[in-house]
Amino acid sequence: MIPVTTFKGKDVALFGLGGSGLATAQALVAGGANVTAWDDNPDSVTKASEAGVTVGDLRSIDWSKQAAFVLSPGVPLTHPKPHWTADLAKAAGVEIIGDVELFVRERRAHAPDCPFIAITGTNGKSTTTALIAHILRESGRDTQLGGNIGTAVLTLDEPKDGRFYVVECSSYQIDLAPTLNPTAGILLNLTPDHLDRHGTMQHYADIKERLVAGSRTAVIGIDDSYCALIADRVERAGVTVERISKRSPVADGIYADGMKLMRASVGAVSEIADLDGIQTLKGAHNAQNAAAAVAACLAVGLSAEEIRSGLKSFPGLKHRMQPVGRRGQAVFVNDSKATNAEAAAPALSSYERIYWIAGGLPKEGGIASLAPLFPRIVKAYLIGEAAPAFAATLGDGVRYEISGTLDQAVAHAAADAESDTVASAVMLSPACASFDQFKNFEVRGDAFVQLVADLQDVTMLVETGKRS
Repeated sequence: MIPVTTFKGKDVALFGLGGSGLATAQALVAGGANVTAWDDNPDSVTKASEAGVTVGDLRSIDWSKQAAFVLSPGVPLTHPKPHWTADLAKAAGVEIIGDVELFVRERRAHAPDCPFIAITGTNGKSTTTALIAHILRESGRDTQLGGNIGTAVLTLDEPKDGRFYVVECSSYQIDLAPTLNPTAGILLNLTPDHLDRHGTMQHYADIKERLVAGSRTAVIGIDDSYCALIADRVERAGVTVERISKRSPVADGIYADGMKLMRASVGAVSEIADLDGIQTLKGAHNAQNAAAAVAACLAVGLSAEEIRSGLKSFPGLKHRMQPVGRRGQAVFVNDSKATNAEAAAPALSSYERIYWIAGGLPKEGGIASLAPLFPRIVKAYLIGEAAPAFAATLGDGVRYEISGTLDQAVAHAAADAESDTVASAVMLSPACASFDQFKNFEVRGDAFVQLVADLQDVTMLVETGKRS
């Protein structure tokens, strides 16, 4: 835990006592703050009270005495309308911040020079975050990984010289972190997302820009117009900018030439890494992720050789285009995180011959947008509620069967792939939510991995609960 000492002896109000919210409250208490916490969920309030956190309805506190109001990032700050606690804080002139802001204040107070890499973007941020942390750890650095990737940032070890922090930041977290100042800040890309919480695409982009605007080195993907303009604007403000691209060369920065990553600097261009053969970094989207990781790692002092070594050994992010087993010419790929068509597209575009397991609880739009990728599908194995609709979309253009359940789909796809004489992928990339048959995409992905492990003559590339 990182005790929040910067509010020692001060009154702090806090709303939101889920996983990260409770951790934040406990970190504030550990640092000596006088915390009053609340949540709309009575069970969360009870749990916090049992954990030693003072709870109380924030409608009845003296807001004039509060040094800060700490809001959970999942609670609306501005859109579609501010939460009632945000209105109370604003009326009293109390600053509204989140757990990432508390972290950056602790870092500045105790170890301002310890390297801190922050990552954001609409797509790819979790893979990039995990990749950077892996490269750092493989190089022997003391590395702390947290934030939006699933580990609350204030549950990490305390800042100290030589300790590296890699923190994934959502737009919600950035919106609550006004003094965010990473050593290297990454903005991968921007497409419309979370507009119900941010109102407009421009406001969403403005929030994302704050992360790189406060960075010592800003690593920015320039393959979309919003990010290209942000790169220019941040650079004019005096920030060192490293541009990255998966599509075309850049004058200064890192870009993909096929699966080779090229580094351009002061007119000179050289190859810095080759992603060919790295199964966990297949596809143009992963070339962008890897380029960002390379640029950030260079910015915090790693050598090119250390970076190349880390890239080669990257195990991938669980449930995201994760190679989990191999049998003959077939690789089994767990892409359970692909809960809609847009999310499934990167995996489908990364393999030439696919035995595709798809379906579940359907999302609006179905899989019609994936039609350009249908020629890559040898056969589809459809499961869950979406199976009839997906079958109608595939029509006569793609061979398919309605398998119904995941175990049937894996068994049939594996048997069909076994007879294939060329490289192929048996891929779970459902383009659907999991809730019709599984609690969440993680449970669905774990089930797929176990089903693969139970097949005969499969060389597993990951551990399973049964075998670990």
